Parts: sequence; C-alpha cells; structure tokens
Amino acid sequence: MNVTVRQLAEWVRGEVLGDPDLSISNARTLGDAQPGDITFVESEKNLSAWHTSKASAAVVPASVPVNGRPVIRVADPLMAFANIVRHLRPRADEPHGDVSPAAHVHPTAKLGSGVSVGPFAVIGEGAEVGPNSTVHAGATVGRFCKIGCDVTLHPRVALYDDCVIGDRVILHAGVVIGADGFGYRTAGGIHHKVPQLGWVVIEDDVEIGANATVDRGTFGPTVIGAGTKIDNHVQVGHNCRIGKHNLFCSQVGIAGSCVTGDHVVLAGQVGLADHVTLGARVVVGAQSGVTADLPADLHALGSPAAPLQEQLRMFVSLRRLSELREDMKRIKKQLGTESQ
Repeated sequence: MNVTVRQLAEWVRGEVLGDPDLSISNARTLGDAQPGDITFVESEKNLSAWHTSKASAAVVPASVPVNGRPVIRVADPLMAFANIVRHLRPRADEPHGDVSPAAHVHPTAKLGSGVSVGPFAVIGEGAEVGPNSTVHAGATVGRFCKIGCDVTLHPRVALYDDCVIGDRVILHAGVVIGADGFGYRTAGGIHHKVPQLGWVVIEDDVEIGANATVDRGTFGPTVIGAGTKIDNHVQVGHNCRIGKHNLFCSQVGIAGSCVTGDHVVLAGQVGLADHVTLGARVVVGAQSGVTADLPADLHALGSPAAPLQEQLRMFVSLRRLSELREDMKRIKKQLGTESQ
C-alpha cells in the first residue's frame, strides 16, 4: 500500500514539514525502518537513532528539528504512529454472528446480536453474552455469567460461574476469572477449605493479559475497576477491590482483601500483603513488597516498601558501606581504639 506523507498527516491530524508528496509504503520502528518507510521519534532522546535511521520520513513531537527528511509533527507520536500502522497494515475484521457447530451453547444461554463463538468453546447454563462479543476457540463461560457488549475472550479463557464482565473488556489467552480464593482454616493440624461463595466483577474497558488470574470473593465480589489494565501472569486474590484505571505490570501478586485507589501503578513483580490499602495515584517500583497501607500520591520502592526518596538515600548509603567501614578502621587506629 503506497500513500503520501500528506495523506498520512491527514490520518493523524499532523503538520507536515518537508516534501508532502513523498511516497510511503510501510511503517517500521527506528531500528528496522528502510527507505520508503515512515517511523516515529517519541522524544529528543531518540534523535541520534533518527539521524542514523534509513527511514524516509518520521512522526515526531514539536521539539524535534527537521533534518532534511519529511516529518509529521503531532502531540503524541506513539499513538499517531500506531494509527498509521493500522491504516497501512489493515486486518480483516473478525466475523460476527458466527457460532461454530463445534461449540457448545447451553439452550438457556442468551447470545446478543453479532456474537461469535469459536470451536470447542462452552457457554454454560443461563449465561448471557452481549452484542458483538467474541468467544474464541476453547474458551469457557460458566453458568449464569453476564458478559457485556464488544467483549473479547481469547482462546482458553475460563470464566467460572456467576462472573460479571462489563463492556469492551479484553481477556487474553489463559486468563482465569473466578477461581476459588486461597482460603483455609487450620484446625487440629488440618487445613480446612473455607467455601468461596462470592463472584468477580470486571468493569468496562478492562484488559487482562495472558495467564493472569482474578479469584472470586469469599462471600461478595472481587472487583476490577473500569479502565484498569493488567499484564500477563498477574494474580489478584479474593475480596480485592481494585480501583479505576490501575496499571499492573507482569508478575504482580496481590493477596486477598487488598484495596487500591484510582490510577495506581504497580511495576513488575510487586507483591502486596493481604488487607493492604493503596491510595489514589500510588506508584510502587519493581520487585517491591508492600506490607502496610500507603497514602495517596506516594511513590514507593523496596521491601518493605518505603517512600522513594528515603529508599534512594538508603541505596546510596549501602553502596558506600565498604568505604565507610575503611574510614572507621582508620579513625579507630588513629584514636588507638582499634580492636586487637
């Protein structure tokens, strides 16, 4: 597909500097781009890569200077470039309203208009699937689940009974929603299972990555707030109440009954102990362990997690321990107090 830089600029509502009639055939990142391609420069730190790139043109922020090749200036180069890629590499729309004869849909289940169900998918008794949703091959929708419109369940997603899924939710392959929480009562040296009788509510516009899990509540719901994005291999324990527009990176583990405010960010491998509450806009750095509540707007790091600046001072001190130890030995020797 060949288009001009001018046409690309119209797609993303950008400003062209340079030859607007230059022909573009593909879109690639800075390191992979070839002549005839357009690329993108996200910030000034990518300038050296842009100067050495073979790309014929670029989508850039306003701060990037022209270097002889055409550029399209926009407010958000990454999102504009993604839009260009979608235009240059269109994918065929998924079929709607196609229920595979190899799928099993219970006679009492209700499918909205345009619902697609792949081979070997199972939709259980009393389940409801909203309009234009897609249940891919091998996915399972348990009894009495309620799924909104424009939802995508990728292959091998498992929704246990009674789960509630909002509109425009995306669950990637292997996601498990509504498995029993890890609840046991020990008596006489034996671990007795506490019945997990609750359910899971996934609100609108949530996306959950491959092989992530959200456990059902013990007696009420585990809730994932609207707009939250969860990476692959994340565990959300039972009875958690996750706020809106949270971001959880890969391998985050959240123990039971935790609460997060809106716009919380947990970096990779962060762990939350049970019954921890995080205020709105808290950011926790990678591999941190959170054992106590954190107030709103705090940036925390470490295990146990503490305010970022406090931890950074500790890291600096730790790096200087060897030097401080040698200084202490010299001082003791000068004072004649060095241990024999």
